Amino acid sequence: MSRSRLFGALCGQVFLVNFARVVMAPLVSVFMLAFGVGEAKAGFVATAVWIGSAAPRIPTGYLLTRVNRLPVLLSAGLILAVGAASAAVASSLPLLILGAGLSGLASGLYFVTGNTFVSELFPSRVGRMLGIHGTASQLAAVTAAPVVTLAIGTSVDWTPVLTALGLPVDEPWRLVFVALSLAGVTITAVTFVLSRGVELPDAGAKDRELLGAARAEYPTILLGVAVMGTLGFAWQGMFNFYQLFMESRGMSPGLARNSLTLVFATGVPAFTISGWLADRLPRTKYLLGIAGSFVVVVLTLTVVSGTAALLAVSAVLGYTVHSLFPAMDTFLLDSFPDHNRGSAYAVYSGTMMVAQAPGSWVMGSLAEAGVPYVTAYRGLALLVGVMVVGMFALERTGRLPN
Repeated sequence: MSRSRLFGALCGQVFLVNFARVVMAPLVSVFMLAFGVGEAKAGFVATAVWIGSAAPRIPTGYLLTRVNRLPVLLSAGLILAVGAASAAVASSLPLLILGAGLSGLASGLYFVTGNTFVSELFPSRVGRMLGIHGTASQLAAVTAAPVVTLAIGTSVDWTPVLTALGLPVDEPWRLVFVALSLAGVTITAVTFVLSRGVELPDAGAKDRELLGAARAEYPTILLGVAVMGTLGFAWQGMFNFYQLFMESRGMSPGLARNSLTLVFATGVPAFTISGWLADRLPRTKYLLGIAGSFVVVVLTLTVVSGTAALLAVSAVLGYTVHSLFPAMDTFLLDSFPDHNRGSAYAVYSGTMMVAQAPGSWVMGSLAEAGVPYVTAYRGLALLVGVMVVGMFALERTGRLPN
């Protein structure tokens, strides 16, 4: 077997773990109806995924100082299958939150391990391969809303399938999680088979001190957390309520739901292009330039009117925000030395995810309190703007790692 084939399996796995995170966004309004709750509680279901994704990241970094990466990747696939199955059969909101949290847990295990693993599989092409890997992840985001529409918004009669599975016949959204669970088991088996006979990298063999790595690399870690934690917090709140935001601007529910698909679709080329650019441009300036562009685009989104204009700005927003992810990973994983890479990345990843995880709950709470979506979006954009101005000031005085 070759590393390229194993990389193909990893792309399949990252597709599924990211699908588990982003599929909550087009389902927020469905959860509100199915469980009779408001925006805050429905938003907390989405937040539970990201809390679950944040929780294991630093512990996983410690675990990777003791075990190889492959068993952790396989465990992530199995936990994803369990979490999705739990969400599929959830009879109450707390059980749905549990399933969401487990699905998020799988993504946290995967992203800490998988991103580092990919950078070590292809050390001479870090930006390019992380871009391709991120593209696979982003394709999941593109398919999330259409899959939900297929389940709940078409004339397909899912009653026989739901009956056979023992699920409520009036809640076809549960099939999304059934399919995700089955896919999780399948991709785990494929990854295991394709890994046999592959000469796995040992670049992280000397990475054995989590706290030592954090102390050694803390300036780079703090930069990553400041940029991605702040922007991620804002983006969490925005994309999980994007459908309701668009409905508040006059769009029909169907078009509003699939406007999020447009946002994610324009993010697909962003991963490949941005990964390529990240190998060539001054990285700190590039990261802050993307974050500043995000602020401008979001503020523009809140002032334009008309379906065509809203969709056009949504397309630009999707490309902009998703350019940051491969740029940040390339900056970090190519900056950390072999003996610190896995541990330092885990500390960054876990801290960053804790910072951004409450975004959906905050947005839902603001909406439930009567704050207009336009006002909330502007507030989140300005929060990112304050961070960007502060980071640019530090960069100009030479206080940021470059």
